[in-house]
Amino acid sequence: MRLLLVEDDNHVAAALSAVLARHGFDVTHACNGEEALQALVPDPDGFGVVLLDLGLPDQDGYEVCGKIRKRTGTPVIMVTARADVRSRIHGLNLGADDYVVKPYDTGELLARIHAVSRRTVQEDAPGSGEGELRIGSVRVELPTRQVSVNGAVVPLTRKEFDLLALLAQRPGVVFRREQIISEVWQTSWEGTGRTLEVHVASLRSKLRMPALIETVRGVGYRLVEPVA
Repeated sequence: MRLLLVEDDNHVAAALSAVLARHGFDVTHACNGEEALQALVPDPDGFGVVLLDLGLPDQDGYEVCGKIRKRTGTPVIMVTARADVRSRIHGLNLGADDYVVKPYDTGELLARIHAVSRRTVQEDAPGSGEGELRIGSVRVELPTRQVSVNGAVVPLTRKEFDLLALLAQRPGVVFRREQIISEVWQTSWEGTGRTLEVHVASLRSKLRMPALIETVRGVGYRLVEPVA
C-alpha cells in the first residue's frame, strides 16, 4: 500500500518510514502541507492512507486536512499532541477518519492504518450495501453512504457513517462497546475505546441531535428513535 506521510521532522519521518517499510508500506514523505497537497496532484486516489501530523511549519494541519478531503476520499489519520476531545472532534468534522495522539505506540499506529484501509476496501467492493434506514427525520442511504436529516445532507466521515449505520440497523438495542469496535474498526484493541467516544460526540454534533445516540453506562450505546 502507498502511504503519504506528512511530517516536518525529518528524523521522525525517517524512523517512521523505516518501520512502515518493514511492514510493507510504500512511503512518500512530505515535509509540509504544500508538499502534501502537491503529492496528491498527479493521482489524488493513488495513496491508501494519508498520515497527517498537525504541527506543520507552513499551514495549519486542520486546514491541510480540509484541503486533502476536498481532493480525495483517501483515509486521513491525524497525528496530534492535542489530547482534548474538542480538538479531535474538530479534526473529524474536517474529514479525518481517525487520529493518533502523541506519544503513540507503533503497534497502535499500524492497527489504525490497517483498520481504515480495510474499511475502505470493503466500501469500494461491488454490492457493499443495499437499501436505506430511517429513524425519524434521519435517513441513512447504504448504497450511496449518504445521511440526511429532514432532507438536508449531513457530510460524515467513513467511521461516523459506519457507526451510525450499525446503530440504526436495530434502534433501541444496546450495542456493546466491544461489538461496535469490532464491527466499525475491525479490531479488538481496547485503546480504540476513546476513539469511539469521540466519534459518538462528533455524530451528535453533526446531526444536531444529542439525544439520538444514548450512552448506556458501562455497556455501550444505542440509537433512540425520536418521539413523534
